Amino acid sequence: MLLVTGDGLLRGEVERIVAASGGQLRTVGTIREAAQVWDTAAVVLLGSDIHELPPRGRSPAVLVGLNGDGDRLWQLAAAVGAERVAVLPEAATWLAEFLSRARTPEPGGLVLGIVGGCGGAGASTAAVWLASAAAREGVRVLLVDGDPWGGGLELALAAEESAGLRWPDLADADGTIDPRQLADSLPLAGGFPFLSWPGNKERHSGVDHAVVAGVLDAARRGYELVVVDIGRGRETLRTFAWDCDRMIVVAPALLRAAVATARLLQDLPPVDTVLVVRGKSGASLDAGLIAESVGLPLAGIVPDVRRAAAATEAGRLLDAGRQRSVRRFTGMVLDFGAGPTP
Repeated sequence: MLLVTGDGLLRGEVERIVAASGGQLRTVGTIREAAQVWDTAAVVLLGSDIHELPPRGRSPAVLVGLNGDGDRLWQLAAAVGAERVAVLPEAATWLAEFLSRARTPEPGGLVLGIVGGCGGAGASTAAVWLASAAAREGVRVLLVDGDPWGGGLELALAAEESAGLRWPDLADADGTIDPRQLADSLPLAGGFPFLSWPGNKERHSGVDHAVVAGVLDAARRGYELVVVDIGRGRETLRTFAWDCDRMIVVAPALLRAAVATARLLQDLPPVDTVLVVRGKSGASLDAGLIAESVGLPLAGIVPDVRRAAAATEAGRLLDAGRQRSVRRFTGMVLDFGAGPTP
């Protein structure tokens, strides 16, 4: 493993974590020193004091920083294309486990994030339909509710009474989570498991990034596809989006939605990302123009299903997802998710 940093405090934190995980670490202070061994290192950790990469070098596996780095850390991660972000010392346990798994990698599924380009874009609807379609095709799929302020995805599934764990039950989870135990503990709806925030009025404080990372890692090892419905809040994006392998942005075919979507891209991780446009009567722009203005490839069009909002309120969203137009949409988008990882 290679660590590139000139920050002595950060170097000490990472050295202790690597030692605890039983790994071996080589540390250099500059990109010039790192260039010679960058592409041969099993894992590259980039310190937050380093703002460049070697010419044609691969992206670092993790950008590591300290809890005083603030928003700058996430902006830098996007700029250098880091696959993950670890804020120390809070993420020390997660980083140790990540490095341990990197030495003995296991095959895992794809974590696919769904996010709305603007409020009311229909990301939750698309996530439910994609998970349901994957399950009908025999894919081992898990639907994850990533928005603690979204009212509880379980309501759209009419599954609020289904027995099983919700996010607050996992808030105190520590260390590695066994994929089989996680799968056995989750509720079911429409033939697939889901992990939701409670659909009730009780207050909850959310879960730490380290807990989310541990849950999504277990999900990755236990399922072929993990569909994450991500909210648009900055903290929610940081907590969930940066553990996704690919992203799908959902946007209505409206000018203001295109502008909001373009702004949102600045907060997304540098992973393979596509756009799906929600068709709607009275839309001011066509899907191709929206995709061109946002700067993302167009992967499909979410059909304007009559009374979809009413179906969501009534808990019949899964039934609406069986319409032919929805099946065409999910087929196109799942092809994106099934393709080879770049």
